[in-house]
Amino acid sequence: MMLDRFDNVPASPFRRLADLIGDVKPGNEPIIMTIGEPRHPIPEFVIEVIKQHQADFGKYPAGDGTPMFRQACADWLSRRYELNDAVDPDRHVLPLSGTREGLFSIALVVVPLENQEKRPNVIIPNPFYHSYAAAAAAAGADPYFARADKETGFLPDLDAIPEEALADTACYYLCTPANPQGAIADINYLKKAILLARRYNFVLLVDECYSEIYDRSKPPGGLEAAKELGEGFDNILVFNSLSKRSNLPGLRVGFCAGDEKLIARFLKYRNLGAPQVPLPHLAAAAVTWADEAHVKANRKLYREKIDIAEEIIGGQFGFFRPPGGFFLWLDVSRLGGSEEAAKKIWKETGVKVLPGSYLSRAVPGSKDPGEDFIRIALVHSETTIKEAMTRLHALA
Repeated sequence: MMLDRFDNVPASPFRRLADLIGDVKPGNEPIIMTIGEPRHPIPEFVIEVIKQHQADFGKYPAGDGTPMFRQACADWLSRRYELNDAVDPDRHVLPLSGTREGLFSIALVVVPLENQEKRPNVIIPNPFYHSYAAAAAAAGADPYFARADKETGFLPDLDAIPEEALADTACYYLCTPANPQGAIADINYLKKAILLARRYNFVLLVDECYSEIYDRSKPPGGLEAAKELGEGFDNILVFNSLSKRSNLPGLRVGFCAGDEKLIARFLKYRNLGAPQVPLPHLAAAAVTWADEAHVKANRKLYREKIDIAEEIIGGQFGFFRPPGGFFLWLDVSRLGGSEEAAKKIWKETGVKVLPGSYLSRAVPGSKDPGEDFIRIALVHSETTIKEAMTRLHALA
């Protein structure tokens, strides 16, 4: 049965946390800091655009969306990464029902069928976004967890992946800025990853959904690196959405872009599986990709929250400013490790945090890179962030 593939995939981190602290009474008014659900206001124009196109809810949307949406995505990529119109909206872009949907379902397209002598690998950074491992399981592949801890700059060390593992790899999920640590892959790292993908004929899947939430330096992108290499977009797809950039996780609109052969195959799958995006949502998304004012304001708010956290708990829990994203990755080894710390923090402060071990795997021969950490999402108001950090400071 298909479900057997998921036997070795742990339950959702949030389900596991609920089981962990279900019988524990919070020591203060609860502050939930586990899930990265943006709380900032949505762009004011979004609802109006949806209203203008509401009659289109009565139409079936096409698998490849609309020309207006694809053009808006291509234009944004060209502006953001200085691609000089290298992205053809009709050959290089597809709409997604959010980044997560696309990142999961693409594995069903790029991982070869199982009638092989050996199951293919899917390289996954460790720690990682849990959908990557679920996608590998669904596609019938073996996850190869590549350590991404402080020693490796919180990104997988590409030189440490054995050649035999690369030779059997179908795809490599790379998240930059990384979830949970916020590390940013520089342009040379991206180029190296693309060249490895082409040398060993696997697909580099770059999850860029946090690309517009950064502290100081603007993250480079996968297509930007490919353009600098000068050989087109072969073997690379990038994924992005409006969930983090524009505070629209409920709109469920994203896109993938890159290798036109893979885009064509993915479209064939999507026309069969029917994960289409409603036409009014595509119209609203097209307008949203064209606006940067709300994105700059959004980024400023996150920087201010990181400032608050640094002011209150800087020097504690191994605090460091994440270069990108809106998570804190805190060292709680002195509190007994990730699970014990999550229970203790909940019991004594009422702050709910996510154990880092729920976002990582123990690999033979090395320590679980999430075992001593917790993840905290800085998505609440500044007042709430200040209160939560004050409680953590008192606990430390």
